[in-house]
Amino acid sequence: MPPTPVPPTPVPPVPVPFDPALAVVLDGMPRPDGPAPTLETIPLMRAAGAAMPMPPVAEVIGDREIDAEELLVPGPAGAPDLEVTVLRPRRLRAPVPGLYNIHGGGMITGHRAMDTPRLVALVEELGVVAVNVEYRLAPEHPHPAPVEDCYAGLAWMSRHAAELGVDPGRVVVMGGSAGGGLAAGVALLARDRGGPRLAGQLLLCPMLDDRNTTVSSHQYDGLGTWPRALNLLGWRALLGERAGDPDADVPCHAAPARAADLSGLPPAFVEAGAAELFRDEDVAYATRIWAAGGQAELHIWNGAFHGFDIFAPDHEITRAALATRLSWLRRILTP
Repeated sequence: MPPTPVPPTPVPPVPVPFDPALAVVLDGMPRPDGPAPTLETIPLMRAAGAAMPMPPVAEVIGDREIDAEELLVPGPAGAPDLEVTVLRPRRLRAPVPGLYNIHGGGMITGHRAMDTPRLVALVEELGVVAVNVEYRLAPEHPHPAPVEDCYAGLAWMSRHAAELGVDPGRVVVMGGSAGGGLAAGVALLARDRGGPRLAGQLLLCPMLDDRNTTVSSHQYDGLGTWPRALNLLGWRALLGERAGDPDADVPCHAAPARAADLSGLPPAFVEAGAAELFRDEDVAYATRIWAAGGQAELHIWNGAFHGFDIFAPDHEITRAALATRLSWLRRILTP
């Protein structure tokens, strides 16, 4: 009998190259030299992040006409209170639009202070009030804890809009990476529960799909600031054994790409780099919003890696991306 043919070894997809100037930034970043990421190494990841302290809010604000307030607000029923930071223009002429922000970190790391510089800039530029929420992290607190925390913070903001100086009809939920995925999940929860009516959702390189089957999810295996191994770990921490199983009952509020219905959502701004693993799932999400008759504005930045605006703030692509976000926010928040 002839020998049984051996199936060819899959060839990894060739990644989209990084922009040359951004590649220099990547090359200058420290390379992880510890063990491969597992649930057991998450404390080491958090410790490494804590070893690079972020400046306090007052230092970020500097001489800008912005006031900051740290509050404890109610969490979900039976859960701990939530820490939030409120940023307001000092000479507030209420009511003004509001931004509700959710930080990134792959569902397993991160702190709201990471996003203080981004929010301070938006408060100064747009004259809005920003609420920046802290949520419980996986694996200690798997789904639904993170998204329920974030939804509870949004519900508090809506209930207290008048005292915050916010117009409750002009609130945008926003976040980057895991925060973008949670922002999308919060928008779905608000729709499904008849909750706060959002003016928009600003999703920056959002983490949306636990299945990790797209071309881009394979292109950046071991490359960039958020490689495939870390993404698989983040989803496993959040969802356990269900993560990545196409037949598992994974709620869309945990992994918004799993949503069967994307109708009835607030207008979306979806942004990603062409050279990052979230590219294809983000493009697919915007495409499905259009297919459902919704509004989405999609921007894929050529040669940009995950989180390029944070790691390369002076790059031309970052300047273009920031201007584009501002344009969308002005259009969404103008009455």
